[in-house]
Amino acid sequence: MTSYQDVNRLVWDERAAAHAASPDYAVAAFRDDPEHLSDVVQFDLPLLGDVSGLRGVHLQCHIGTDTISLARLGATMTGLDFSAASVAQARDLATAAGADVAFVESDVYAAREALDGDFDLVFTGIGALCWLPNVERWAATVASLLAPGGRLFIREGHPVLWALGDPTEPGRIELSHPYFELAEPTVWDEPGTYVETDVEFEHTVTQEWNHGIGEILTAVLGAGLRIDTFVEHHSVPWEAFPGHMDAIGEGEFRLSVRPERLPHSYTLVATRV
Repeated sequence: MTSYQDVNRLVWDERAAAHAASPDYAVAAFRDDPEHLSDVVQFDLPLLGDVSGLRGVHLQCHIGTDTISLARLGATMTGLDFSAASVAQARDLATAAGADVAFVESDVYAAREALDGDFDLVFTGIGALCWLPNVERWAATVASLLAPGGRLFIREGHPVLWALGDPTEPGRIELSHPYFELAEPTVWDEPGTYVETDVEFEHTVTQEWNHGIGEILTAVLGAGLRIDTFVEHHSVPWEAFPGHMDAIGEGEFRLSVRPERLPHSYTLVATRV
């Protein structure tokens, strides 16, 4: 029986090169400007705080743009991802950008076995938790990686956003998909990807899970972390519903009609006590 990791890895392996070539990931800017940061990390700065001198790990780092951005802010960073092709692109980017960042190939649930030592910062970015079937296991993994006093920082798409179907008309949004974590995944078959590219992909099927806000917060608390910050945002860093969202600058998008209805994303900061 094919595992969800195998199904999803095919998709991410195939898209790694296309993402690195897409203007949306701004690889050239990382190479040419030693001070360039990803839009995601730029958005995070007010809540992220000073990371200089911290030993950090970026779980599910993909091609490493956020990882390199954190290193440019002064953290000693390691990126971890289950896609060999993504890790290869991340290493190439780090070399081209002159960034001293290590990248490790591993499933996120096996991160403790794949990494040495404890970390002051565990960073997880947008679009990560939906690939994991069990948020409690994720939180336990995070806690196992953190040194006492170390911080988890995650900005993620809101589970209400993930539960919406594509709008059928301007201004109309509907809860169409699971909000709570289920044992079985939601299976998607989508030909494209979330960045600008002309590449046509062979692997289009993914298996994903949603996790409700209560489930996420309870998992973090249950893993022995103290929640310091929880903020819901009215924007998200990709056009989740093309044709129904406005670009509001710095790579962020929000609903065109009555955006105050929707928590688009959230930031969670927690400390290992």
